[in-house]
Amino acid sequence: MLVLVAPGQGAQSPGFLTPWLEVPGFADRLTWWSAVSGLDLVHYGTEADADTIKDTAVAQPLLVAAGIAAALALFPHPADAFTMVGAAGGHSVGEITAAAGTGVISAEAAMVFVRERGRLMAQAAAVTPTGMTAVLGGDRDEVLAKIAEHNLIPANNNGAGQIVAAGTLEDLARFGDDGPSGARLRALSVAGAFHTQHMGSAVEQLSRLAKGITTRDPRTRLVSNADGAVVHDGREVLRRLVAQVSNPVRWDLCMDTFGELGVTGILEVPPAGTLTGLAKRALKGVETFALKTPEDLDAAREFAAKHAEPADANPLDAAPTWRLVIAPHGGTVRRGAVQAGDKLERDTAVATVVARGDEHEITVRHEGQALEWLVEDGDPVAPGQPLLRVHPTGSFD
Repeated sequence: MLVLVAPGQGAQSPGFLTPWLEVPGFADRLTWWSAVSGLDLVHYGTEADADTIKDTAVAQPLLVAAGIAAALALFPHPADAFTMVGAAGGHSVGEITAAAGTGVISAEAAMVFVRERGRLMAQAAAVTPTGMTAVLGGDRDEVLAKIAEHNLIPANNNGAGQIVAAGTLEDLARFGDDGPSGARLRALSVAGAFHTQHMGSAVEQLSRLAKGITTRDPRTRLVSNADGAVVHDGREVLRRLVAQVSNPVRWDLCMDTFGELGVTGILEVPPAGTLTGLAKRALKGVETFALKTPEDLDAAREFAAKHAEPADANPLDAAPTWRLVIAPHGGTVRRGAVQAGDKLERDTAVATVVARGDEHEITVRHEGQALEWLVEDGDPVAPGQPLLRVHPTGSFD
């Protein structure tokens, strides 16, 4: 199975898009998305210095534009991607790239959304002096305990021995003097405590803006960085994109899900390297490919072809996606009392998946009529596996 991933803020470097402008159509797309976002993405990706592109309001739109454009260069015919890519995910702002790539929102909607996300997060960060510190190594439980002891939040749990603590600069300074044993601490060059309660004002405003965005259900499995769940409802994906601004990123759980799905190859879109590096340490035996420059495109296409699933292996691409209720996690399914022919109201609970020691209630996201169970009670299920087929009879936006 091939998994496509998109990095988050901090992966960018000065001039990283310069060679990409030679790829047919790449510069045209950046020019168009510059008009959409109100930012000169060509300038920021080729000429701007490190301090300029570190600015949250610049970095986030630049990363999303780079990832979407590179994916379109990799798959010139986007429909080909849906038959080859088994799952997709993104770290922090990279999940917007993944949402656009899987067809949940348009590229234009992604650029407007990420522009506002970056702007609002920068505003929120300016209210209180906050920051983030990477914790490398150490005992995981001890690291988390020390973070809590100093009133900090584990804003990024990246797996492979990497956790990022976030909070006020005062608390981070105390944490720096009293960190967990056996761990290295590295202050991150970011504007504030992202993915914490300090971003609450940004979430409130993004929630209002998101109401006007048109969504579709993902064309392939989209793994949420909130909890590693495979999310199959477009509105739920958008809700999670808003909520993640003030909630921790659990990339460790995303990698667990990739493993459960049977990933054999992970391909990271530009500016690539961070997520493939984590995968090398956490997913032993899984091949990785960091797509960094246009010179890598031919090799990347060979890599994608090598790890692609059979054309008919992805049930989300082959079936009308809005008719399926899926398992967000792998585990054991417990069917509810719903029978074929039953009328279902929005948010009706239809099943439970027992996974990782937790029970996950599965609900329908729209009004409809149950048509057919696709699993038996007690069956083992994989993340993203269809459980129930539903005919929608009401609004599901």
